[in-house]
Amino acid sequence: MVKKWRQQMKRWMAEKLELPADIMMDLPRITMVGHIHIYIENHRGLLAFSDKELRLLLRNGQLVVRGEQFVIKTILPEEILLEGKISQVVYIDE
Repeated sequence: MVKKWRQQMKRWMAEKLELPADIMMDLPRITMVGHIHIYIENHRGLLAFSDKELRLLLRNGQLVVRGEQFVIKTILPEEILLEGKISQVVYIDE
């Protein structure tokens, strides 16, 4: 109950103060260029990586990116740039 109220309050504040929702609500920001690279901000950590799959921990779930020939170009505590042939991006809600 309190968690739901807190989320509603954050959403209301983001709206009224015209703040970006991804920052106020701790949501990931995903920027994709075609199917060749994906930039993900505001993640909680790298769970798994191979040349065919990237799995990131998010505040309320996981993000799975599938494809081929993956290479991590940049990795920072809350940001990652992945290049390769991206075929699927899946959000798994917890």
